[in-house]
Amino acid sequence: MRIIAIPNGGWRDIKTAARLKAEGVCKGVPDLFIPEWRFWIEMKRQKGGRASEEQKDWIEYLTATGYKAVVCKGKDEALQAAFDRREEMTRWQHYRQDGTGK
Repeated sequence: MRIIAIPNGGWRDIKTAARLKAEGVCKGVPDLFIPEWRFWIEMKRQKGGRASEEQKDWIEYLTATGYKAVVCKGKDEALQAAFDRREEMTRWQHYRQDGTGK
């Protein structure tokens, strides 16, 4: 399994920001992506973290196009979401292989 970190957050000087924008970095895209599981994670602080309007829009779009996308507060919540997604994908693989859903 591979996890991709999306370099959206943080302060950048104007030159770096312009270069990243030219490369396709988009405001609001979730922080982490696990391609094998079609799974996006937006990371937030455990206390006080909230998704921006751009982040909510991306999560809605990704969900509508068949991905799983979640907002997680802290690493423990993100790990639990990843374990849950792995279980969903395992069940889906079994269903696709034998048609029973078991």
